[in-house]
Formats: sequence, C-alpha cells, structure tokens
Amino acid sequence: MWMYLGLLAALFLGLHNLCKKHAVQDNEVFPVLLGTISSGFLFVSLFYVWALFYPEYAAENGYSFQEISWQTHGFIFIKSAIMAGSWILAYQALKHLPLTIVTPIRSAGPFFTFIGAIIIYKESPNLYQWLGFFLIIFSVILYSRIGKKEGIHFKRNKWIFAIIGATFLGATSGLYDKYLIQSLHLNPQTLQFWFCLYTILILLVILAITWFPIADKRSAFKFRWSIVAVGVLLQAADYFYFKALQDPEALIMILSAIKRSQLIIAVVIGGLVFKEKNKRQKLIPLVGIMLGVFLILYS
Repeated sequence: MWMYLGLLAALFLGLHNLCKKHAVQDNEVFPVLLGTISSGFLFVSLFYVWALFYPEYAAENGYSFQEISWQTHGFIFIKSAIMAGSWILAYQALKHLPLTIVTPIRSAGPFFTFIGAIIIYKESPNLYQWLGFFLIIFSVILYSRIGKKEGIHFKRNKWIFAIIGATFLGATSGLYDKYLIQSLHLNPQTLQFWFCLYTILILLVILAITWFPIADKRSAFKFRWSIVAVGVLLQAADYFYFKALQDPEALIMILSAIKRSQLIIAVVIGGLVFKEKNKRQKLIPLVGIMLGVFLILYS
C-alpha cells in the first residue's frame, strides 16, 4: 500500500511542478513562495478548525491533530528551516532555467536519500537498486549535455548550483521525515500544519529584509491562480507521502525514487505547455531515469 501512496504523491507533485513554473515565470520569487506555502497552510487549517470543533468526527475520519511537546515543535522547526532553504534555491533556479532542465536535476534527490538511508537507517539495497540509482545519476549527466545547447553551462551557471543545493537540502528533509513520522510518531496532518506555520514565519522574516521595504520589487509581483494551486497540490502530495512513511515497512530510499515518476508530467506536459527546446532529446535521459525507477520498484 505504501508504494501506491508514493505514486499518488508523485502525481500531485508533477501537477505541482507545472503550476510552480507558471507561478514564478517573470515574477518575484519570494512572495510567490510565501503565497504558495500560505495557501497550503490555509487548506490544512480548514481541517484543523474542523477537528477543533468536531473532534470525534475528525477521529472517525482519520484526520485528528495531535498535541505535541515543545521539543517536538523544535524538531518540526528544523524541518521548516531546511525546506525553506531548499525552496528558496529551487524557486530562484526555476525562474531562470527551463522546467525540463530543473526537474531532471531534482530527480537526483533519491541518490542523496539513498546514501543517507544506508548510513543512517541501515537500509540494505540490492543489485537492482544499485543499478537503478546509478542509472538515474547517469541520466542527469546526459541532461547537462543537452542543457549546453540551450546556453546553460552547468559548471558556470549559478542557478545550476542553486538547484543542486536545493536538491541536497530536499533529500536531507526526506531523511528527516522518516525520523519525524516513525520515531516521533507524528501523523501527517499534525506535521503539515506546524511545518507550514513555521515556514511562513521564516519566510516573513526574509521578506521583511529583502522584499517588503523595496517598492520596485513589490510592484513587480503578480498574483496568479497557480500560486494557490501550488500550495494545495503540495499539501496533497505531502499527505500521501507522509501516510506512506507511517508504514513501518516503508523504505525511504524507495519512496524517494517512486516520487521521481513525476518527471513524466513535468518533462512531457511541461515541455509542451511552456514550449521549451530540445524536447525530443530530453526524452532519452527521461527514459533512463524512468528505467532506474522501474529497476528500484522491480527489486
């Protein structure tokens, strides 16, 4: 069951990436990020308020919220800080790079998760899983060669380094999620509620320094429907991902790889919607990445 939940998370993440590209294109990144997280928080808050007034109904339908200690709040705040850094880097990169380049680089995230899962959680990969992960990394290298044709030189482009940094922080957060869900026994909705709230507070501090005082940046911001869609779709994806992690048999490195199947939506549909270049050539490494995911699932 946890693998199917992972596939549902991938579906919503793929749609989330399409909306995210639309939201940041020719727009101010920081307020877009704040708007997406705030939209997701409002979505989760509806369930929180419902559970507050109708606790028995919420418990019967599986979305009751837990009371947690201050120490647990601290652990959630750490996740918020990690993901705020990851999102800031990712949104900046997405504004300046094609979606068909950004998404495949993000697909290298399972490799970092893979190494962490072996070292921290002692998860034991087999031969097919080794082959799958190295096939994913090799395919990302192929994307770098295609990127040069679009004037994107991976060694000299700072936005490439930004998306690599975002990928590493995202993988770190993924490993941390397993600790929060399985060791601290947080349910998905409780983690989502407080995580969103603390991320909003962190972003407000950043915007108070870098965006609110500057009139030109404020006037450059454009509100779009996709900002709200990004927030809601991300919360839906996170819910299914956290539900999958609740299963004691769930392997974080396998879940991380399953989530990469969002590439089908981001590269194929995204390339058509945003009219990006070299779509056919990008299908070759895309097949490599999907084959890597298949090998992991087959194992």
